[in-house]
Amino acid sequence: MAAMLSASPFKIILGSQSVARRNILTKMGYEFTTMTADIDEKGIRREKPEELVMVLAEAKADAILSKLKIMDYKDSDPTLLLTSDIVVVHDGVIREKPSNKEEARCFLRGYSGGHVSTVGSVLVTNLKTGFRKGALDKAEVYFHEIPDETIEKLIDDGVVFNVAGGLLIEHPLTRTFVDRVEGDIDSIMGLSKELTEKLFHEVLSLQYIGNQSNGIQLS
Repeated sequence: MAAMLSASPFKIILGSQSVARRNILTKMGYEFTTMTADIDEKGIRREKPEELVMVLAEAKADAILSKLKIMDYKDSDPTLLLTSDIVVVHDGVIREKPSNKEEARCFLRGYSGGHVSTVGSVLVTNLKTGFRKGALDKAEVYFHEIPDETIEKLIDDGVVFNVAGGLLIEHPLTRTFVDRVEGDIDSIMGLSKELTEKLFHEVLSLQYIGNQSNGIQLS
């Protein structure tokens, strides 16, 4: 992995404080810096989960771009801004981060013996050229029965309040009760490796031709 770190022809800004996303990007062999968007995610609403996660990733990117001096990136090696979002969908209802213990308890009890879907977005903006590309990734998680005692331990741990739907399948307490996963585990954790690599390649290969549906002009 060390060779990839030193040989990377571009820089990366991860627009997230998520520990899981940082770990995933590190395991991919990349060095990166982090920035936070500091947006009001609850103030951005869409009915469809696919639209919601993409518009949130775009809003995060726009907020971070507003903090940067874009012209500083025009004459240097490419810098890629990576933003993303994820929601859990259960019984057709979008679930984001639980706001209190009772909501977290309701979420986790609903997963017991059932399954949930995750819908995630990945958005990459090339600060040098202005191009932006985004895509969606979906997965399913099926659970065994989850005892109330385990649910209470997860709530007391507090980490469920930091993730969409309170769903943290990598947690030792949760992992025991996962029956199967359909899709990429990395996607469920917040960042699809395969999709991220694909978008990195696409925004680096595109040439700037103006403000189009698959690109943005930065000023």
